[in-house]
Amino acid sequence: MAQKKDYYEVLGLDKSADADSIKKAYRKLAKKYHPDINPDNKSAEEKFKEVNEAYEVLSDPEKKKLYDQYGHDGLDPNFGAGGFGGGFGGFGGMDFDMGDIFSSFFGGSTSSSRRKGPSRGSDIGVRVMVSFEEAAFGCKKDVSFTRIDKCPDCDGSGAKHGTHPETCSQCGGSGQVRVQQRTPLGIMQTTRTCDKCQGKGTVIKDPCSKCAGTGVQRKNKKLEVSIPAGIDNMQRVILRGQGNVGKNGGGAGDLIVEVGIRPHPIFERDGYNIYCEVPVTFAEATLGAEIKVPTLEGDYLYKLPEGTQTGTSVTLRGKGIQYLNSRAKGDLIFTVIVEVPRNLSETQKKLLREFDMSCDDRNLSAKATFKEKIKNIFKK
Repeated sequence: MAQKKDYYEVLGLDKSADADSIKKAYRKLAKKYHPDINPDNKSAEEKFKEVNEAYEVLSDPEKKKLYDQYGHDGLDPNFGAGGFGGGFGGFGGMDFDMGDIFSSFFGGSTSSSRRKGPSRGSDIGVRVMVSFEEAAFGCKKDVSFTRIDKCPDCDGSGAKHGTHPETCSQCGGSGQVRVQQRTPLGIMQTTRTCDKCQGKGTVIKDPCSKCAGTGVQRKNKKLEVSIPAGIDNMQRVILRGQGNVGKNGGGAGDLIVEVGIRPHPIFERDGYNIYCEVPVTFAEATLGAEIKVPTLEGDYLYKLPEGTQTGTSVTLRGKGIQYLNSRAKGDLIFTVIVEVPRNLSETQKKLLREFDMSCDDRNLSAKATFKEKIKNIFKK
């Protein structure tokens, strides 16, 4: 199996690169190797895939942190305690029960009642990367994650198939025991969590061999997720009940899919509007012309007026991003950039000088106005 390239090297960056530098490097390389610019070029296609893979990792703060620390191994779902797909509940994969803390200090019954009663499972967070166009039009994506699920062998009871958990003989099924302690103030009686059943009220004499008596198993799962048209970067799609299984009959948590959008080589997005620059020649801007303006749905023919100045912004209504849960669309705003020709031949230079000499204030009103302002300043 071929060894994967260093993601920073793929983007031409060092490890100190910030998020803005990573995005700029990606945009530059994605434009260079884009399949539309390099049709039937297998080498460019492979480069484009490498660049996208590198950006998908380095643009995600959590994945970047793991990659920086462990390299490609840190991105393996089986690395460490399950890699990505960990829940939002708890820290570092650990769930904290405030009832446990309360009970350890005061001997209260909060922990026992919570352990015995049903509790909802924790949510699972995953991130999926989509292209600019996929976010605009919507798409379906497969997401893989690791889920804590009910053990199929014991149906979540923790007891071996054919057996059942038994009532705890120490607490009589209450999950709590009364303890007397001698103190300077006399004998104090407190209620604590039963240490034999850990507050569950039942004990398993013959545990399930599949889950070692826990009643749950960690499973790898893949789901198809519908990404709605118009979704923006960092927005989330929630799949109810696809998170970790609940305890004691509690409902499962949710799968929260955070969407990351790859930058586009041409377009920039702001809400539901998109922006781009369209270069035109000096002649096209001067004489007017029919130019092709890129949109998400293909080229749009626009009649450029005679005498268009560089920096002129034009709005194409309804050519932007579709609003979420609506058919309405934002706008496409493009800026005209008049490209100044370079590397002119002597003949071209001569013709251009003759043309320049033929122009007067009627042709170059902005220049004439500027000269007049300068003249007035020095008169003072």
